Amino acid sequence: MTEILKPDICVIGAGSGGLTVAATAAAFGVSTVLIEKGEMGGDCLNYGCVPSKALIAAGKLAIIPEKSDAFGVHLEPAKVNFRKVSAHVKSVIAAIAPNDSEERFTGMGIKVIRAAGCFKDAKTVTAGEYEIQARRFVIATGSSPFVPPIPGLDGVPYFTNETIFDNTRQLNHLIVIGGGPIGMELAQAHRRLGPEVTVIEMFAPLGKDDPEAAAIVLNQIAKEGIDIRAGVKVVGVAGRAGNIRVTVEDGDGAQSEIRGSHLLVAAGRLANIAELGLEEAGIKSDRRGIIVNKGLKSSNRRVYAIGDVARSLQFTHMANYHAGLVIRNALFRMPVKEDISAIPWVTYTDPELAHVGLDENASREKHRNIRVLRWPYVENDRAQAERTTDGFIKVITTTRGKILGATIVGQSAGEIIQMWALAIDQGLKIKAMTSFVSPYPTLTEISKRAAITYYASSLSNPWIQRAIRFLRLFG
Repeated sequence: MTEILKPDICVIGAGSGGLTVAATAAAFGVSTVLIEKGEMGGDCLNYGCVPSKALIAAGKLAIIPEKSDAFGVHLEPAKVNFRKVSAHVKSVIAAIAPNDSEERFTGMGIKVIRAAGCFKDAKTVTAGEYEIQARRFVIATGSSPFVPPIPGLDGVPYFTNETIFDNTRQLNHLIVIGGGPIGMELAQAHRRLGPEVTVIEMFAPLGKDDPEAAAIVLNQIAKEGIDIRAGVKVVGVAGRAGNIRVTVEDGDGAQSEIRGSHLLVAAGRLANIAELGLEEAGIKSDRRGIIVNKGLKSSNRRVYAIGDVARSLQFTHMANYHAGLVIRNALFRMPVKEDISAIPWVTYTDPELAHVGLDENASREKHRNIRVLRWPYVENDRAQAERTTDGFIKVITTTRGKILGATIVGQSAGEIIQMWALAIDQGLKIKAMTSFVSPYPTLTEISKRAAITYYASSLSNPWIQRAIRFLRLFG
């Protein structure tokens, strides 16, 4: 017998955004149903942010012996046991998993249904043995790896981010299709753990980031022995596990073959909407996901979409931001509007690459005149002490000091960028970034140093010089 549930909110998808909506609604005493057909915690916990950062951490430890001589410390070359590396990754997932578990959310009073959810009509979702007729629905089904239609790909074994963390064996030569953040992070991590790595990218690697900043990352990755093939198209794949052959074609039509032992496809993401029955619910969508307004409502006024499925920035923290907007609107009828101007993003290569707001090109297009403020890591004392001098900060402002954006490439860029995200979110001007006291020596000093350069032209201002001379007359 089908059981009918009539909660206030029904969330489809137990990834980061969906869990945030469900937990917050339950905390306010709102009846909530949470539907998840796969793993609790979604992509971030099981296949994305968490395992990739655990693997990256292992890779950083593996290269410590190579860097130690410069500090006067000699260490024996690292020996990598990839089975234990894999166990480390799995243990990190296991340590975090209880926070996202079915038991925890059931304990909050949430009805958790472990089945696929599909709209039956504009007011009803079916899931397993249940029909849910909620006041509001929130679609938070996330995204999955995009597998391009490459000839021969369906006939060879390959990894995606959903399967590569299950690997427990040392690879010989990993070929990565895709030079975006996922591809580059995993390429560098694997190279540091032993395998040869080749990255193939049809366009510019890390092409969505500031080209000047991306160049520093790519230069370091190339120094570590990763072969980056940019501007080439994959036209064929053949072989078997241990002997993969990828045929590429350059802009002139010349073809060449790349041989490796294993293949990773990291060519982007697709929104998970195919099995939701959107048409039955009157929900409009396109190839990017569900079409929503600035308040994240779909064409069906009962239904919100958040996170990767909502045709916006595909980050875990973006999904959490969306969740907050939905809670305010769905529970308290507060007007909300998505604003991505202060949403930062980080590529966790080494060095890290972080950005928030408008980049230099976008700033020039939107504003007639801008100021570009810079400070290099090489002129930071902490960076010198730790030999992490590759990188810089670039801050974009208007001529009146309004902060438009910031890009940081270097050690701990993902941490330093947060103060610039806060500044943009709060509408601070560059003056505010010159007046805080930064503890010495820290990398964050580069933020203050860059901000101070906004006033560099004032040093030679004749009116200021005259004022100083005048004030000297009074002792």
